[in-house]
Order: sequence, then C-alpha cells, then structure tokens
Amino acid sequence: MKKTLLLLLLLLSLPFYAREKKGPPISTRQVWLLYMDKIARPVMEPLADNRLKESMPMVLSKTIDNPENRTKVAYLEAFARTLCGISPWLNLEGGDSAEVKLREQYRVWTLKAIANAVNPAAKDYMQWKGGQPLVDAAFFSLALVRSPWLWNHLDEKMQKQVVNVLLQTRQTIPVYSNWILFSGMIEAFFCKYGMEYDPVRLEYGIREFSQHWYTGDGMFSDGMDFHFDYYNSYVIQPYLSNIMDAVTLKTKSFDWFRGKLDKITKRYAVIQERMINTDGSFPVYGRSIVYRTGAFHHLADMALRKQLPAQLSPAQVRDGLTAVIHRVLDAPNTFTDKGYLTIGLCGNQPDLADFYINTGSCYLATTIFLPLGLPATDEFWTAPAEAWSSVKIWNGQNVPADHAMDLK
Repeated sequence: MKKTLLLLLLLLSLPFYAREKKGPPISTRQVWLLYMDKIARPVMEPLADNRLKESMPMVLSKTIDNPENRTKVAYLEAFARTLCGISPWLNLEGGDSAEVKLREQYRVWTLKAIANAVNPAAKDYMQWKGGQPLVDAAFFSLALVRSPWLWNHLDEKMQKQVVNVLLQTRQTIPVYSNWILFSGMIEAFFCKYGMEYDPVRLEYGIREFSQHWYTGDGMFSDGMDFHFDYYNSYVIQPYLSNIMDAVTLKTKSFDWFRGKLDKITKRYAVIQERMINTDGSFPVYGRSIVYRTGAFHHLADMALRKQLPAQLSPAQVRDGLTAVIHRVLDAPNTFTDKGYLTIGLCGNQPDLADFYINTGSCYLATTIFLPLGLPATDEFWTAPAEAWSSVKIWNGQNVPADHAMDLK
C-alpha cells in the first residue's frame, strides 16, 4: 500500500512530457538528466561559443547594492555555480548511449567555456577580482576539485590561465563568515593538484568552524552569530567536507577534525531529509532562498560522497530529492522564454531576492544534481522506490523518533 502510494505520488509529479513519452518508462536518472540539461545548457552552450554575455538576460534584485559590479560578476556566478553542480557527472564514465552522448557534448562545451572564462582576450572573460568574484572563484575551484577529468583535460596554457585568475583572488580579504571557506576552497584546489598553496587560508576556515562556530545538533553558525537559513547546506558543510577530502591527500594535519565533522554532516543530512515535505516543498526561511534546489546542496553532496547516515537509505534520499526537483522546477515562470532561470523559489518571485542577487546567482540550483556523479548501477539509482520521512510519517507509518545529537 505504502509503495503503491509513493509510486503514484512520483508519477503524478513527473512533468507532462515525461508522462506522455512513448516507449519504455523514463527512469528517475533520465528525469534528473533532463532537468540538469534544461538548467545548464543555456549557460554552458553559449559560453562555449564565447557569447554568454550577449545571450544571458540580466535581472538584478530590486534592492541591489551595486548594479554595475553585480552585473559584471553575474556571468561568473552563472558559470561557476552551474559547473559546481554538474562537475561530478562530467567526471563520470559510462551510462546508456544517450547519456554518454550528452556527457560528451557537455565535456566539449565545458572545456571551451573554461577557456573563454579565463582568457583575457575572450569576449566572455570573467570578472575575477573583488569580493563577489572570490565567492564564485571558490565554486569554480570546487567544481575542479570534484572533477579531476576537467583539470586533466585542460591544456597547459589553459591550466596556467586558471591558476592566474585564481591567484588574483588572494587580493581579497574574505568577510568573517562562511566566506573564509571560499579562500580555503581555492587553496584546497591548489593543494589537490600539487601546486603551492597557503596553509594558513586552509587552516583558518577549518579552525574557526570546528573550534568556535559549531552551535550543536549538526549545525554551525555563520560567523559569530547563528543565522536561521540554508547556509549550512549552500556552503558551510559541503565546503568543509570537500576541503578536508582534498587536503587529506597531501597532509594529515586536519585528521583531528575528521571524526567530529563526520558526525555533524550526518546529523545535518538527517535534518535536511526531514525538511522535505510530502509534496517536495520545504520550509521557506532565511536569505538566498532563490537558490531554489540549491538548499539541498549538502544532502546531495552526502549522497554523492556515499556518506549518508545509516538511517537514511539512498532510495529515500533519491525519491525525496526527486520530489523537490519537480515541486520547485515545474513551477510556472521558473524559466524565461530563452530557458534562463528567473529569480524566485516557486516561479518568478523577484521580491524574494536579497540585495546581492542577480540572474547568475540562481544557478546554485544545479547542486541538487550532484548524485548524477554516481554511476547508473549505483544503489542510489537502482534501489526500489522508497518513501522519504515525511511521506512515511504523514501516511501513518510507524517510524523511529528523531533526536538531537550530542557530540560528547
């Protein structure tokens, strides 16, 4: 009965084109690929052709603080955030013929896109200096950390240009908040690929979060004060985990934090999964809510890294995230006529935008697709349908109670 209910719920949440498709039933993985392609293509294809700046519409928050600067960096935001979400999939091999063909196309686009983004002579050369560029240079670095294939397939000239633009970010002093992890992620990239890196920038972020900013029950404050928002997922916990993974290959100096971080990230994954309502909606609170599905960056990252806690099966996470994808991305007016994301959470809702938001900011939404970096044969994709926690509870299933975590 419960499985039948879940399957019906998932079927009804499929977009019309998927339900009406002739031939074999479309798989959940194929659905994710359709949505990933729908979001990523309008960014990656024109950037590969050196025409993103002429193609992407520019919408700024009504309360934008600096229109000129925000416009300049918006293209880096769109590119870096999109790449951050699709990079594990670009790193993967295999899949059915359609997926392999799609990946091959994206690999071609991505290598050309990177070349244009870091080449000062290109029309689409990005803005790498300044405050916001530090943020998105870090998302770009995280993409390269997640995808060795990309870094290894850049020619020597492009690799040097990548290094040069990332070195420019050292001129920027990060805000005393989650921003210290942006500096750390760029250094983690240098560390991972055997280049000179600044260990102080690495240690600074890890020390502050581990020793001063952990608030309890699987969550960190964002600097000195706790903010009730999704930044533990947007940035803090995925960055800490990926920085630790990258530097552990070179040094064991942060092993003292690994066990504690593992417990924290697992607890927050449980919290995130329980935030998914029966219809795929989730609580709307805090800044940057227009990152849409990016609110589940952490849960998706934990699934990709196969670090989900024992009480969360890959199948229930997969089906919960699938419900989120449909609930958010199927909303009317989510995309412009040219296929670019509008500003909003459930459609076009510009009043939800904070003072720093522009069209490019919204592309953190792609981070929900991180599990596409797992092969199609992985349990995440092959396990039978399973209800996520809210569906189980609100349909009367008897499930274990939830409890706060004590690290002591």
